[in-house]
Amino acid sequence: MTEQSTTGRLFMVATPIGNLEDMTLRALRIIRECDAVLAEDTRVSGRLLRHYEISKPVLSCHEHTEEKKLFRLVEEMRAGKVFAYVTDAGTPGLSDPGNKLVSMAVEAGIPVSPIPGASALGAIISVAGIDMREFVFLGFPPHKKGRETFFKGAAASKYPVVYYESPHRVMKNLRLLGEIAPEKRIIVGRELTKMFEEIVRGSVGEASAYFEANPGKVKGEFVVIAYSA
Repeated sequence: MTEQSTTGRLFMVATPIGNLEDMTLRALRIIRECDAVLAEDTRVSGRLLRHYEISKPVLSCHEHTEEKKLFRLVEEMRAGKVFAYVTDAGTPGLSDPGNKLVSMAVEAGIPVSPIPGASALGAIISVAGIDMREFVFLGFPPHKKGRETFFKGAAASKYPVVYYESPHRVMKNLRLLGEIAPEKRIIVGRELTKMFEEIVRGSVGEASAYFEANPGKVKGEFVVIAYSA
């Protein structure tokens, strides 16, 4: 592996958020050449590897992984092992697990390299059609405590605010945003890169009304941009 060091290495590998054709050639090479894949969910990553006919050990490594296991992985990298870390979809560390392992690897002097690729954040920005030279990314809203504070902060921002949303809470949170800042405009990306990809634009009220009239479309992952017209 030309990008391998004598002390081992950690690659943070972005994977498709829907369309498997979005896997980069470099990402495929790194996965083929590494010693093992560290995965948020071994079942999800196993399907991806089978699609590309890659046979490679896949080890579980997620946000609840015990620290002693992370230390063991770091020690293996210090001994020369090369690992590729992948999450279920998108870029590791971007509202996904991976930061703790990176921090421990860096502290141990292990080189960590990004293998960029698919990201719902980058995807929605590319089709926003508004000035996104400056924006605020907030990840997922809190489930309960802090949820109203989250959306009050989004409403008060002078910059466009981007956040991720689940199908279970998207309607409730759109209604809350509409109550707090009815003047806001939003761009909602749903199922980006997938067969039923959809981008909805308009006022918060218009977007809420659209999904209320089409409940069958309240599924899959959402990414939202809220901004002032």
